[in-house]
Amino acid sequence: MIKKEKIKGLHYSVNGTIAAADLQAAADEILLEYGKKVKMPGFRAGKVPLSILRQKYNASAYGEAIDKLMNKDLNDYIADKKIRLAGAPKADMDGWEIGKDAEYSLDFDILPSLPEIDLEKITVTKKVADLDEKEVDTALENIRKSRSIAEKQDEKYKAQNGDIAVIDFKGFVGDTAFEGGEAKKHHLTLGSGAFIPGFEDQIIGHKTGDKFDVNVKFPADYHAENLAGQDAKFEVEIHAIRKHILPELNDELAKQVGQESVDALKQHIRNILTEQYADAAQREMRNELLDTLADKVKMELPETLVEQELNMAKSEFERSHSHCGDAKCEHKWDEKQERKDAERRVKLGLILAEWGTQNKVEVSREDLQQAIWAEAARYPDPKQVFEFYNKNQNALAMLRGMLFERKALDAMLTHVKTKEKKVKADDLFKQAPVK
Repeated sequence: MIKKEKIKGLHYSVNGTIAAADLQAAADEILLEYGKKVKMPGFRAGKVPLSILRQKYNASAYGEAIDKLMNKDLNDYIADKKIRLAGAPKADMDGWEIGKDAEYSLDFDILPSLPEIDLEKITVTKKVADLDEKEVDTALENIRKSRSIAEKQDEKYKAQNGDIAVIDFKGFVGDTAFEGGEAKKHHLTLGSGAFIPGFEDQIIGHKTGDKFDVNVKFPADYHAENLAGQDAKFEVEIHAIRKHILPELNDELAKQVGQESVDALKQHIRNILTEQYADAAQREMRNELLDTLADKVKMELPETLVEQELNMAKSEFERSHSHCGDAKCEHKWDEKQERKDAERRVKLGLILAEWGTQNKVEVSREDLQQAIWAEAARYPDPKQVFEFYNKNQNALAMLRGMLFERKALDAMLTHVKTKEKKVKADDLFKQAPVK
């Protein structure tokens, strides 16, 4: 039973005692359950005497009994106080011995109550833009390019930007050929930026059969240290030049991409772009509302959750910067700023979780499936994504949590005031990502 408490804000320190007799009774009950399963020489299954079980399993049974009774005390306490834990308590039973009363202490943080938020007093900006028909034309051109045929050109044809040059090349620094600088009949798309700066530009204007040198300078930050910043010469021979021939924009092409006609294809593209405009505007409204909530809502935060968030951020920082030394990494860990960011994330997470629960926001099975499908579509092998979530329940729970917060935020936006702001289409996509 918990007898003493010390409360400071959201942090609780409590002390309790478990009577030795209660502990022994609970341990014996656990031992009897052990006895139903264990097999010991000289005894029939399930018939091992309690005294024998105590000799072998008493310490283990006592450990389980302490956890069970301490958790019961804690659950009774938080139910009586009508509080919710922010994380697992830190327990201490220093100095306890079997056969004596168990005196313990528990330290834990609780979740704060959500302050009243008058969403109707909050105003966010909704950016609206007229559909730019140039984007429709660009999309149509990209469809044509995706179905182009790279036709081989005759020997009089001079290579242009966008063509595919089939080349042999061999690289030298001074008079010495360097490792990895040679290939035969390599297909290089001119203008792709696949080779070091200046290389592809010097192919343009040449014809099939030409043999010539390309002179370049390796970037100072080139991954191979022996080549970084070095002047180099490549001996090049062109075997063939292929030019992309685009199909005509007609109904036949439209049918190849699932539309009945060019007009239907254009309208389909407009619908997609309109949806993208709306999504971009919604993302920016979410960000603005998050900024307002982070700034306006005042609430104490459980230090347990802040430390947990900060530790996760630090682990991710160390992982992402493990490839470089201090001299090469411009961004340094800023404890003060990172803690401030962690506090912001914890605050917003608590607000969205509590408000969403109070307003019956739910993540349906369909919501979850659509999110997994959307993520799977970004990968060459979608099956791997499905298998990952099927086998990783923690990842699935994290995805569900993200969807819950997104749905809660969108539900909150239905209660705020909005003011429209006319912008250019490009300005819709310049906002920062959702925080």
